[in-house]
Amino acid sequence: MAQEFKLDIFKRDDVSKSSLKQLRRDGNIPGIFYSYNSKESIPFYMESKTLAEAKKSGARIFNIAVGSSKQTVIFKSVQYHPVTDEILHVDLYGVNMDQAVAVKVQLKLEGNAAGVLNEGGVLVQSLNEIEIECLPSDIPENIAVDISGLNLGDSLKVEGIELDEKFSLKSDSEQVVASVTQAMKEEEAQPDLEEGETEGLADPDTEKEVGGEQSESEEKSDSSSEQEEK
Repeated sequence: MAQEFKLDIFKRDDVSKSSLKQLRRDGNIPGIFYSYNSKESIPFYMESKTLAEAKKSGARIFNIAVGSSKQTVIFKSVQYHPVTDEILHVDLYGVNMDQAVAVKVQLKLEGNAAGVLNEGGVLVQSLNEIEIECLPSDIPENIAVDISGLNLGDSLKVEGIELDEKFSLKSDSEQVVASVTQAMKEEEAQPDLEEGETEGLADPDTEKEVGGEQSESEEKSDSSSEQEEK
């Protein structure tokens, strides 16, 4: 059964961009709560330390107070800064404990692939999570995937994951989860250059220019922040 955790959130009335920036500067995270039985959406914020404690708890179901009523919710989406990986915004969805919900769950690879152990292959994980549907109380922390039977050249698709009967698969069954591929051969060592043959070598005293790429990422972050409120 999924663990539950009490989440302290605070309603906010100011949804301007400047307000969102100020909330983050103060160590808070803005978000929106969506009720399961109505079209109601409520802007809120929570303290960063509260979210950290919630993640550490391993819970998938959370209890919140919205005005005078108590609600059971799940995290539906979490927005991260593209550069710093800082959490920028969260969406909470109200759930009915007797009604199935669609959630994304992390995949946990277990075992040692035969193609890696015996044939010198390399394991490549292409998918980290899948979407399933189940009752809120049955939401798992992760789904174990046995890869021990993968030989060199084999791949495991979503349809090959063994799911408990209480879970219904929502993801594309043809997606590849993991595969064992041939290890790349090391490139042959380059011959020593004769004296004076320096064409094409980078100047060791010149740093690679990265400023433009960083600025572009920051611009994307500002753009995503402007669209956080629906």
